[in-house]
Amino acid sequence: MRNGANARFALVFAGLLAVIAASVYLSLTNGTFDLSVADVMKTLLRLDRVHEHELVVFEFRLPRIVLGGLVGFALGVAGSVIQGVTRNALADPGILGINAGAGMAVVLFMLLLQGEMNTTGWLAVFTMPLFGVAGGLAATAMIYVFARSRGGGLDPQRLILAGIAISSGFGAVTLYASLRMNARDFEMAAVWLTGSIYGADWKFVAMMLPWLLVLVPFLWLRANVLDLFQLQESSVKGLGVSMERERNRLLLGSIGLVSVSVAVSGSIGFVGLLGPHIARRLVGLRHRLSLPISGLVGAAMVIAGDLIGRSVFAPAELAVGIVISIIGVPYFVYLLIRARK
Repeated sequence: MRNGANARFALVFAGLLAVIAASVYLSLTNGTFDLSVADVMKTLLRLDRVHEHELVVFEFRLPRIVLGGLVGFALGVAGSVIQGVTRNALADPGILGINAGAGMAVVLFMLLLQGEMNTTGWLAVFTMPLFGVAGGLAATAMIYVFARSRGGGLDPQRLILAGIAISSGFGAVTLYASLRMNARDFEMAAVWLTGSIYGADWKFVAMMLPWLLVLVPFLWLRANVLDLFQLQESSVKGLGVSMERERNRLLLGSIGLVSVSVAVSGSIGFVGLLGPHIARRLVGLRHRLSLPISGLVGAAMVIAGDLIGRSVFAPAELAVGIVISIIGVPYFVYLLIRARK
């Protein structure tokens, strides 16, 4: 049985890598300035150095693709962890208000320091995620307060309702803060809030990598604990597992991934909802297998969504967050209807 599951995992893993590779190929070669495969390969290998080609590939398209992949992977893994901890298939960083809390904190950072710090400089790029984590923790603390049942556990229905209310409240604060900005910063914040990786550069990639290299292995090594969370709480405690401590560790790790993603790309919703669902359908319920698959699904979604947003609607450009929401909202409604049956 386990050998069959591992073989299926390897097949799905390879298939998703192929989908991502195809999306990367289309993203590199298509756009306002089209490039052939030969041009891209020569530019990547530095065989025939053409300034225009290097500018398009290394400054505009490649950092955007890499950042989109990292953001999608982080959101997919975080969504899988959050659904596992809450035992709620409808849980998602965006729906629960974690995205809104992190986004509010980052916008307040932009507002408080406007004119005093270059928001695209190295110091600001590495500082913004810390504000995002603080906002995500604030949202999570409020969820714990409002979504607890009388028995002390997290009630799935109250969880969704509390998340929607918290998200609306943080969204109002974010809108108020953005309206206090000058015209230039407001425009930048408005584009960022829709969930966009427009203007991505290698600084954002360098900032995200340490977080992913630390938090993703940390969460994956606790995959067996996540599997235990699907049992009754009394059963888990009978196995000697400290539920509160492990829940706090897992939530803190997932909040870190969500917050660093929001800091560089704004609020891209539904990746953390769709990724885990697709992963479970492909490789089953074991988190040791579904966590990396959920991350790859998320990466494929963001890279493909960004490609669609900047090519299908050309010369206009649609933010990747909007493209994914067009797909995610109907799927969320479908899950709600199925949960009622």
